[in-house]
Amino acid sequence: MANDSGNVLLALLTGAAIGAGFGILYAPEKGVETRHKIKDRALEAKHDLSDRVTHAKDELTKTANEKKEDFERKLDETISHMSYKADDIIATLERKLEELKKQNAQLHK
Repeated sequence: MANDSGNVLLALLTGAAIGAGFGILYAPEKGVETRHKIKDRALEAKHDLSDRVTHAKDELTKTANEKKEDFERKLDETISHMSYKADDIIATLERKLEELKKQNAQLHK
C-alpha cells in the first residue's frame, strides 16, 4: 500500500515537472530568462527530491530500529519462557528419577 502511494506521488511529481517544463519552454520570454527559470526549477526539484529521500531514509531507519527492538524483545521473552519450560522439564525428570530409584531400591530388597 505504501509502495503504491510512493508510485502515485512519483508519477504526480514527474507529471508536474514535465508540465512546468513545457510551460516554461512555450512561455513568451527571452531564452536567457527561460533558461534561468529552468535552472531554478531544476534546483528546486533537486532540493525537494533530496529532502524527500532524506525523509524516507530517516523513516526507514526509524522503522527498522523499531522492528529490531521489537524482535529483540520477543526473542528475550521467548528465551525466558523456554528457560522456565526447561526448568519445569528438569524438575519433572528429577522427580521421575527419584521415583525410579525408589522402585529400583524396592526391587533389590
